[in-house]
Amino acid sequence: SCLLKLAPLPLLSLFLCLSLAGDITQKGYEKKRSKLIGAYFPQTPGMDPSMGQERRTPVTPSSSSRYHRRRSSGSRDERYRSDVHTEAVQAALAKHKERKMAVPMPSKRRSLVVQTSMDAYTPPDGEEEDGGGGGGTSSSREGSISMEHWISRAIHGTSSTTTTTSSTASSSSSSTRSGGSGAAGGRLADVLAQHVHISNHSAPPDVTGYTNNTANTTATDGIQVERAPGAGTAAQRQTPKYGNAELMETGDGVPVSSRVSAKIQQLVNTLKRPKRPPLREFFVDDFEELLEVQQPDPNQPKAEGAQMVAMRGEQLGVVTNWPPSLEAALQRWGTISPKAPCLTTMDTNGKPLYVLTYGKLWSRSVKVAYNLLHKLGTKQEPLVRPGDRVALVFPNNDPGAFMTAFYGCLLAEVVPVPIEVPLTRKDAGSQQIGFLLGSCGVTVALTSDACHKGLPKSPTGEIPQFKGWPKVLWFVAESKHLSKPPRDWFPHIKDANQDTAYIEYKTCKDGSVLGVTVMRIAMLTHCQALTQSCSYTEAETIVNVLDFKKDVGLWHAVLTSVMNMMHVISIPYALMKVNPLSWIQKVCQYKAKVACAKSRDMHWALVAHRDQRDINLSSLRMLVVADGSNPWSISSCDAFLNVFQTKGLKPEVICPCASSPEALTVAIRRPVEEGSTPPGRGVLSMQGLSHGVIRVDSEEKLSVLTLQDVGSVMPGAMMCVVKPEGVPLLCKTDEIGELCVCTVATGTSYYGLAGMTKNTFEVFPMSNNGAPVSEFPFTRTGLLGFIGPAGLIFVAGKMDGLMVVGGRRHNADDIVATALAVEPMKFVYRGRIAVFSITVLHDERIVVVAEQRPDSTEEDSFQWMSRVLQAIDGIHQVGVYCLALVPSNTLPKTPLGGIHLSETKQLFLEGSLHPCNVLMCPHTCVTNLPKPRQKQPEIGPASVMVGNLVSGKRIAQASGRDLGQIEDNDQARKVCVRGGLLVFTIVIIINITHTFLMKHLARLFQVTLVIYLLIHGTIASSLTCVQLHKRAEKIAAMLAERGHLQDGDHVALVYPPGIDLIVAFYGCLYAGCVPITVRPPHLQNIATTLPTVKMIVEVSRSVCVMTTQLISKLLRSKEALAAVDVRTWPPVLDTDDLPKKKPPLLYKPSNPDTLAYLDFSVSTTGMLAGVKMSHTATSAFCRSIKLQCELYPSREVAICLDPYCGLGFVLWCLCSVYSGHQSILIPPSELEVNPALWLSAVSQYKVRDTFCSYSVMELCTKGLGLQTDSLKSRGLDLSRVRTCVVVAEERPRIALTQSFSKLFKDLGLHPRAVSTSFGCRVNLAICLQPHRLGKLADQGTSGPDPTTVYVDMRALRHDRVRLVERGSPHSLPLMESGKILPGVRIIIANPETKGPMGESHLGEIWVHSGHNASGYFTVYGDEALQSDHFNSRLSFGDTQTVWARTGYLGFLRRTELTDASGERHDALYVVGALEEAMELRGMRYHPIDIETSVIRTHKSITECAVFTWTNLLVVVVELDGSEQEALDLVPLVTNVVLEEHYLIVGVVVVVDIGVIPINSRGEKQRMHLRDGFLADQLDPIYVAYNM
Repeated sequence: SCLLKLAPLPLLSLFLCLSLAGDITQKGYEKKRSKLIGAYFPQTPGMDPSMGQERRTPVTPSSSSRYHRRRSSGSRDERYRSDVHTEAVQAALAKHKERKMAVPMPSKRRSLVVQTSMDAYTPPDGEEEDGGGGGGTSSSREGSISMEHWISRAIHGTSSTTTTTSSTASSSSSSTRSGGSGAAGGRLADVLAQHVHISNHSAPPDVTGYTNNTANTTATDGIQVERAPGAGTAAQRQTPKYGNAELMETGDGVPVSSRVSAKIQQLVNTLKRPKRPPLREFFVDDFEELLEVQQPDPNQPKAEGAQMVAMRGEQLGVVTNWPPSLEAALQRWGTISPKAPCLTTMDTNGKPLYVLTYGKLWSRSVKVAYNLLHKLGTKQEPLVRPGDRVALVFPNNDPGAFMTAFYGCLLAEVVPVPIEVPLTRKDAGSQQIGFLLGSCGVTVALTSDACHKGLPKSPTGEIPQFKGWPKVLWFVAESKHLSKPPRDWFPHIKDANQDTAYIEYKTCKDGSVLGVTVMRIAMLTHCQALTQSCSYTEAETIVNVLDFKKDVGLWHAVLTSVMNMMHVISIPYALMKVNPLSWIQKVCQYKAKVACAKSRDMHWALVAHRDQRDINLSSLRMLVVADGSNPWSISSCDAFLNVFQTKGLKPEVICPCASSPEALTVAIRRPVEEGSTPPGRGVLSMQGLSHGVIRVDSEEKLSVLTLQDVGSVMPGAMMCVVKPEGVPLLCKTDEIGELCVCTVATGTSYYGLAGMTKNTFEVFPMSNNGAPVSEFPFTRTGLLGFIGPAGLIFVAGKMDGLMVVGGRRHNADDIVATALAVEPMKFVYRGRIAVFSITVLHDERIVVVAEQRPDSTEEDSFQWMSRVLQAIDGIHQVGVYCLALVPSNTLPKTPLGGIHLSETKQLFLEGSLHPCNVLMCPHTCVTNLPKPRQKQPEIGPASVMVGNLVSGKRIAQASGRDLGQIEDNDQARKVCVRGGLLVFTIVIIINITHTFLMKHLARLFQVTLVIYLLIHGTIASSLTCVQLHKRAEKIAAMLAERGHLQDGDHVALVYPPGIDLIVAFYGCLYAGCVPITVRPPHLQNIATTLPTVKMIVEVSRSVCVMTTQLISKLLRSKEALAAVDVRTWPPVLDTDDLPKKKPPLLYKPSNPDTLAYLDFSVSTTGMLAGVKMSHTATSAFCRSIKLQCELYPSREVAICLDPYCGLGFVLWCLCSVYSGHQSILIPPSELEVNPALWLSAVSQYKVRDTFCSYSVMELCTKGLGLQTDSLKSRGLDLSRVRTCVVVAEERPRIALTQSFSKLFKDLGLHPRAVSTSFGCRVNLAICLQPHRLGKLADQGTSGPDPTTVYVDMRALRHDRVRLVERGSPHSLPLMESGKILPGVRIIIANPETKGPMGESHLGEIWVHSGHNASGYFTVYGDEALQSDHFNSRLSFGDTQTVWARTGYLGFLRRTELTDASGERHDALYVVGALEEAMELRGMRYHPIDIETSVIRTHKSITECAVFTWTNLLVVVVELDGSEQEALDLVPLVTNVVLEEHYLIVGVVVVVDIGVIPINSRGEKQRMHLRDGFLADQLDPIYVAYNM
């Protein structure tokens, strides 16, 4: 007390302010107190200098106001400020700090980062500048430093590692040593060790990757441009990227030191933390999947009070001089007191713009009414009749013109619909407003002169039709443009009745706009109720800051003011922006009794308050706080009172009110007499509120919500609280519910929507016994709250802001407040935070979107985001699904500058929000995933097996035609001739001597076997039988002479696609060598393609390489030296100039089972596997294809396939020689230059049979999609094509084949012509659909059409097949893979038990055939694998037959169709490869299904690939669009995978087009992609780690 005596007066008054402060904790009080008094204590040595510095500032009123300013400068919206809440949030964050949650930071490409993080990075212990917004106090600064230190430690593992760009090679050793993440590295090594033994039988590099794709430099030196200076040098030396010898040993080819995998490990560790308690019960979704459903927690708080009783307001006292209608009031004042001021409007300088008197308002309104009724349209056909609706389009700075038009409409008995001014044709929400105008039948829009001039115009000067708007006539309702009414014309003024007075628009949660109709009697009664509540008297002055077109602004400043002849001072929004104190200055200037404002305006006044000495607010008897029902307005009210109490503001003046468009004013606090009881406060537990109950919280709890009352029930009204969902049952006294009111003074309907009207305006609340509370209907207010002691009403939130997550209710405003309490706030704008919920997987998920300040760095923003997540988790016990930051000023705005919430949500869901930072937390939020399935016991040997039935089902087995019985002797002889000439194995098999063949050669030698085409469609070279024979002999001679090769030596043929390859192949056979065809290295991509060539040469044990001169030089070039050790190549022979001599003797194999050739290929999982093809198998293969496709010498076949492996090689090199038909060869790589080459050749040569790959089909679909008309005009004709077979080793791609068929239908392609084939490593062709167009022409036998079935994708995950109807939810179309080849038998077996499966059961496809490969050719010599894959037997049933396992899952189904022999047709459906399938949560997923879903989500996603790493699902998407769109994809990808596949995506990687490696067959190389990602070689645009 003695200290206070000494204190100067200003300090004393400030101290008084503090002691009267409303919403302040003890801790906050101490802080402020010490700050104020600190300057009067001597400085103690050893104190914090920064604190001392602050204390030395003399505390004068101006510096204290500076303190107020600094705390909130730059923040536009302090509605949600609460010291209690801020402290609670800091405490919640401190708890998290103890738990040390490490969140891996996303990786971004430099071009996406506005300011590089290193430039702006301050070391954790350095001094931080206090940058304007938020957190200016020293204590919060210290807190933020320690927090920053913790986050940076947790994220980086070391405080100096930067994670800005994903291509920065961070030294992993340091991150493993420091920051306590060494254990993580160790665990990662363990994980790797587990992976090693799986794939050691084959090596990862790809023979077939990077199909001549010049742009595809994913892993070459092109990336290193992006590296941070100095960081890339070590990485640059490790040249072999995708497969070098050392990495092969780890199986996955992933170095443990990779930074990406360290981040993933960090994510895995974070996800191991305990989540929310697991849920117990399940509900059945559709049919099969069990989704968890939230069970009520037995310990959750429950309502215990008695049932509430409806509360009545005071009687509405009818005063004798109250007018019978508002028009009558206007007429009365306009004639009795024409000079009395009605409205004064301010300009942007705060000077009065004009004063509208009651006389002018009356005369102008009459003029408007007359012109509306008599000057629009003709006398016979007036455009506007009484009862019609007209739009009122007036800007916020012209209340006078609006008032005139509004009352003009009332006098003309026309219904005004006030709306906002459309500024552009694409305003946020403008379309929905247009829809409202259309449904109201609006044809005329009234506007002011200035507004009419400002509307957007077309070049002809007309106002364009706004998006979604009806056609309207714009009518300028200003006096100078209107005709004077005749002297004898007067408007007809009636008493208030049931007619509609006006329609107020309301924007719903989903963005739709409804029109609330208000009757004339309701409008008048509402004005009377307000007059009584607010004790309005004649000629009072009222200052209005609110929007006068709707809501509280309209009710007080346009309607009630005229009823009471009050004077309104209108402050436009534009003036508030320039001078936020303007409204307070006007209150002083005009000695106003009443002011109408929002808490935002009060806050702005606080920010701008600079010790205005001349301010005196003692005249103010009532300050109506329009948004007083927002629980977070309380702090603005308290702070405003604290500062302005010294200026004469009385505490009882602040009157919060609650309102809604439907119920008008719900409640308003009355201005009470001085000295009476203070208004009510409630400190409620948020935990309780989330369960819908009221619990007064004790002090030590963190999560509290402080509410202020909004007064009592309106005069003449009755109020009750009902349960928000379901039947309107009355709540208990300690339960939160929706407020409902019963009074004349509410809206009556949503215009034109009878159903919604009934649910909102005609509600009959019931008590527990089912009796209605009243015979009159109630109106739902849309406000959540309760009626407290003494009949005071408390509002806790809005129904529109309600988000029900996991059965608990959260209010969007509360979440916003928590986000805003996270310091430091200087990274985002306070007033620009949107919170909404989206429905994903049967529950609502919370999304927070904020505008980021342009000067904040990546680390700052990410740090703030992670702390917001922790704060919301700590305070509300709810997870945030997605937190996104967008660049400043990019969120869609409402007309008054707020955030347009539904439009923001729409942009988010469409993927058009373009955020600059995204943090998804599906792992923490999504707790209702289906239960992992337990495997069902399969059929075992104990099952009853009768004949071909197994447990009541036909065994799933089928076979093609028999090979032996089909050919007649003549046919056989022809085969022998050709076969004997070139492949002597056939001679041996059929025991015909070599000399016999020579007699038959004369007539066959001149047949052209091969035509080879190049880019321009011209024939590059051709080859007849005799030419092939002679050139092959020369090659055999060269191999004997130069190569000194022996029988059985292996020779690698490294040739580009063409005739040289065919010649070299047969040359090897003539010399008795075993050829291996190898794709040559790509000129633009030697670093990644040459190691693969080298590997095949080494693994195949080739003793010599045959190639062209050009490639021979390339293999020894400098570029090659950088990629491989060129000294270790075997001898390289170039075959450009061959010797003239013949070989001494052509080789004849002694045993038909000797090796004919090796077929090397890389599987989609990145495994290199070579299979052995014997002479017997090769000839059986050729015979099978010949019979299936009816390939005879007269046929011409166009082949657009890669000739290096599988069926492509057989068709390119073997079939034409065997069958004698003519082949037209088109290298697929040429289609990249000229996409029309293949189809042009098919058309030009009138080809009937053609083969291609999916990549060729895709090139044509994408490249020629828009050119079909020009191709048709050039004469391209595909009508002769009877078969177009896609050669593949995968599930048929229905979407691609269908779009190809549809696209080229105009060029004559028959839709039934396109079909697929299926082969694999153990058997290169199992199915091949023959020509199905036999009925179209004389084309021999035709197989049945391929059938398509629809299966349930969820059943498929459990290895079951359930057929469903087309279009049913979760249906997946599967097309049969073609007709089984002659000589092939297949059976479906259980991959685990090896037992046969029943028909339509999913299992592994096993094959028995004469052309099965005879085994793997491998340097490892893994015999167990060999016998398992090539020599398997069933565990029961037919245990004698030897089968080869394809490694593909599929099922057989007998169809109703019959084939040529009259048998029922068995269709084989391939589902996917076993080694590709991902086992997640006990279910089997096929990557293609997830990828298909992802590609559908956004137009910018061109390609997608998925893989798993340490049980995390990684999704890689290629972006075709600006890099700014990259972050839009993260939530969309996460959502769709959750919705359709019930999986949580762990990592989303956004990359450039062409990064996902694709082999020559068009198959994605997912494991290569995985290795590239983990080795940090993809140069991604963005990598998001989902929490």
